[in-house]
Amino acid sequence: MDLKLVPLYFFVGGTIVTLVTYFGSHSRGTLAAFVALFPSITVITLCTVYWRGGSDDALSYAKSLIYLLPAWLLYIGAVVYLMPRIGLWPPLAIGVILYIAATYLTMRIMHLK
Repeated sequence: MDLKLVPLYFFVGGTIVTLVTYFGSHSRGTLAAFVALFPSITVITLCTVYWRGGSDDALSYAKSLIYLLPAWLLYIGAVVYLMPRIGLWPPLAIGVILYIAATYLTMRIMHLK
């Protein structure tokens, strides 16, 4: 990892968390979600993977994002469904567990190919 880029990662990540928290806490959920899902981190990561590993590694990373999308949808679906029923922490824990399990399953299936 290029240590010169670490401040950029912290700046971008911190900016995203700050904006999402601000907009989310001011009843602007759609704008907060837009900021959270804006591909700034993915753009930076794709560039750095490309520069360090080349086109094949960057393409592998991009494809993996698509392969893991169902796991993320399972996570967020569990949170959206369960949060109104049982509060914040249990749905987050359940969602993360589902994400990890679905990711593990996806990786096992991909490895079998």
